[in-house]
Amino acid sequence: MTVRELIEKCDLEILVEDDLDREVVDCYIGDLLSWVMGRAPADSAWLTVMGNINSIAVATLADTACIVLVENAALDADAKNKAQIHGVTILRTAENSYRLAVKIASLL
Repeated sequence: MTVRELIEKCDLEILVEDDLDREVVDCYIGDLLSWVMGRAPADSAWLTVMGNINSIAVATLADTACIVLVENAALDADAKNKAQIHGVTILRTAENSYRLAVKIASLL
């Protein structure tokens, strides 16, 4: 499934748009950035509440397909700017991590 299909099928809001044709092959939930950095699979949709500049660095290092901010978590301005520079797609939903992960699992 592509990021574009993920957005459409899960009704996600686009906060920062980059490669919407990138493949999403997995889903990862985590808010402890050092943990995510070492464990999130490449090409995964990373579900988190962390909308700060450090999450952009982690997404880049872990090579995630996108960040999905759950429970309407905020994206700060510095993080948005850094995401645009580094080509990190950031999405948002009102859903919690569990419910969204169940949806994504059914689509994968």
